[in-house]
Formats: sequence, C-alpha cells, structure tokens
Amino acid sequence: MLDNFFVFQPSEWTERSWRQLSGLPLEDIWLSVSSETRVFGWFVNAGPGRPVILWCHGNAGNISHRLMNIAEFYRRGVSVMIFDYRGYGKSSGTPSENGLYQDALAAYDFLINQRAIAPERLIVFGRSLGTSIAAEVTRQRSAAGLILEGAFPSIQSMADHHYLGLPASWFVDSTFNLEEKLSHISLPVLVIHGEHDTIVPLKFGEQVFQTARGPKIWYPVKGAGHNDVPSVGGQAYYARLLSFIQKVVP
Repeated sequence: MLDNFFVFQPSEWTERSWRQLSGLPLEDIWLSVSSETRVFGWFVNAGPGRPVILWCHGNAGNISHRLMNIAEFYRRGVSVMIFDYRGYGKSSGTPSENGLYQDALAAYDFLINQRAIAPERLIVFGRSLGTSIAAEVTRQRSAAGLILEGAFPSIQSMADHHYLGLPASWFVDSTFNLEEKLSHISLPVLVIHGEHDTIVPLKFGEQVFQTARGPKIWYPVKGAGHNDVPSVGGQAYYARLLSFIQKVVP
C-alpha cells in the first residue's frame, strides 16, 4: 500500500547542538518499543509538580521542528515530553498506524513509570495526524485532558475531501479513525483549528468537536491555516491552551 506516500512523511535527523540552540534543558530519551524499534524523544522538565504535555506531532518532519512550540510551554511552567514516531528523526523502524500507537503508549508509560508523573498532571496533545494518536493514548490510559489541533475525523474523510471520495482503502492501510476513538473518551477536550485551513478544512474540526463526549471547548483561530496556528494565534493561542491546562490539572 501507499501509506508512506500519502500518510507518513518523516524528515531525516540533522545532528546539531539542539540544547544550546534552543536554550532548553532537553533530556535525551530512548524508548525500546520492541526488539526492532527504538524511539527517540526529549523530556523538557519545568520542575516538580508542574503539568506535563505528552506531545504527538503531525505526519511530517521530526521533533527538532517543534522546539519553538516546546519553548513557549516551558516558559509558562509546563513540562513537555515529545518523541519521534518510528521511522521519523532518530527513531528506528518503519511507520505504521498500529506502530505509531505503540510508540505513543511507550512514551506515556515512560512518564508514568520512569518519571513518576501522575496521570492527573498529564495532558495529551495531538496535532493533525497526531490527534488520532493522542486520542488512542487517552482511550487506553488515564489523563487529565486531551488537546486536538488541526484534527480530521478519519483518513476516509480526508480522501473524501481531497480525492473525490475514493475509498481510502484502495491506497492505504491506515484508517486513523478519530471519531471512533472519541466515542470511548469522556475526559475534557480542547479542539483547536485554523479558520483558513485548506489541508484539513474547518468543518472537520467542527465535526470532531461535535463528536467529543466529555466537557469540551472549541477554539477556532482566526486567520490561521493548517501549519501556522501557533504563530498566527500568538500569545492568545498559548494563553488559551494554558487556561485549559490549568482547569484540568489540579
């Protein structure tokens, strides 16, 4: 199938002095997910007792491309665990839908078991493709809240929009059915979407928001597309996310 063409678009790792360049206390983390797969990530610790975000990024790039976002949360006293899915960045293995779920669960288990993070302090954040992955984590594990940015209901919904409704199963094995996952989740959810998103249209974010069962907040970002929501939203964007985090983390 063509998942590696249509769905997964990783970037190779560029070795640089990322700690020095970012000014962040990046702790290198290696997770042994299976005998064939080791996943690389960074843990940025804002201090004991602080809220923690488990970050599930989108379908392209690698974790080094998210350093500016991480820095904004760290400056606001929020710890972040971000990791590269198998086949992305320094992580070994080949991407697959189930494999990405296993990688995210391994990152969650690391925080709980190796860093003694209480689930009540943990917020799972997913962006674009990562929204289904974040939702799968909260379907299988406990957390304080879920943040979904640039979400789409399923791979089939994207095929309907971009490929005239052709069955996605003709091309890819992945389904990333976020709507189905949300039907099993009742924790607080913040759904964020760029109002001018042409990759994942605003109506998909609205559909995801309507599907969410628990306490939920809808946050459309004026003037934003798909990849520029934080920069267009600016300080107001981070203020909204921090407000949600402060509500769900005691």
